[in-house]
Amino acid sequence: MISYIIRRLVWMIFVIFGVMTITFFLARVIPADPVAAVLPSNAPPEAIAKLRAEMGLDKPIWVQYGIYINGVLHGNLGTSIRTRQPVLNDLLRYFPATAELAVAASIIGIIIGITLGLLSAVKQGSILDHSGRVFSIWGLSMPAFFTGLMLVILFSHILHWFPQMGEMPSYLRRPPRVTGFLIMDTMIAGNWSLVLNELWHLALPAFTLGWLSTASIVRIMRSSMLEVLPEEYIKTARMKGLRESTVILKHALKNAMLPTITIMGLQVASLLNGAVLTETVFSWPGIGRYATASFLSIDFSAVVGVTIFMALLYSSANLIVDLLYGYLNPKIRYT
Repeated sequence: MISYIIRRLVWMIFVIFGVMTITFFLARVIPADPVAAVLPSNAPPEAIAKLRAEMGLDKPIWVQYGIYINGVLHGNLGTSIRTRQPVLNDLLRYFPATAELAVAASIIGIIIGITLGLLSAVKQGSILDHSGRVFSIWGLSMPAFFTGLMLVILFSHILHWFPQMGEMPSYLRRPPRVTGFLIMDTMIAGNWSLVLNELWHLALPAFTLGWLSTASIVRIMRSSMLEVLPEEYIKTARMKGLRESTVILKHALKNAMLPTITIMGLQVASLLNGAVLTETVFSWPGIGRYATASFLSIDFSAVVGVTIFMALLYSSANLIVDLLYGYLNPKIRYT
């Protein structure tokens, strides 16, 4: 197991290095000048030349690449031309909001997805099964930004049940920063009314983002359960007189979870990518909104930094999923 993990970590380094290299050169070859995004159009030539030298854009691209790699190895992802802060500091600042949104969306997706997929398989051909299928197709077909806008129109503007944007009301004071996670910091401060308010703000964006993963989990869970239920060991468990709930939850569910675990692990990482559109719709102050603003302002360092960060999350999710396989199925051996 240890040697397997070490090999996977080595491959993860190569993957992240490859993603970083491709993203760096793509960011440099696009027909856009970050200097023009910072300085006004009537800036004097000497000011333009000075800023290009400060940003290192006056050097050959291979020299720029070497300087960037050296900085990454020392924990420096560059400086954002938009925020004037180190990119790593920006990522650490905005990640907690995205993590809270992704965790909430994952919980919604996993609970609803597994439950609905399980019931759809057990009640195959029923109204519940057909309803679950429609729910899945709708969730897979609709883009996150469209779903978010529809939910905002319905629940915020028409019904006035949920707030439209932000983590919390702008007129309330944020709790002292301890962990960086707003809900956790509010709990530490003991302001439980504000915690409820923050959860109320989190509901719509979390459901919007969670619907994407729910749809995939429902379909995979239903298919896996339909493959497991006719197996001989399930029939044997029923012949022993075990309760149907025990047969389904203890014997069938565990084996049906193997392919579902793959989707769940990858969905957690993809939720962080899907947060780009969701955070923009709901004005959620996370990495997704930071990435959108960085791209629009041609902020090369920030764009490459976000890409490296996402690649690290995907690689880590894949490793965790593979290790969970061994836990759920003892027959699996790592070589």
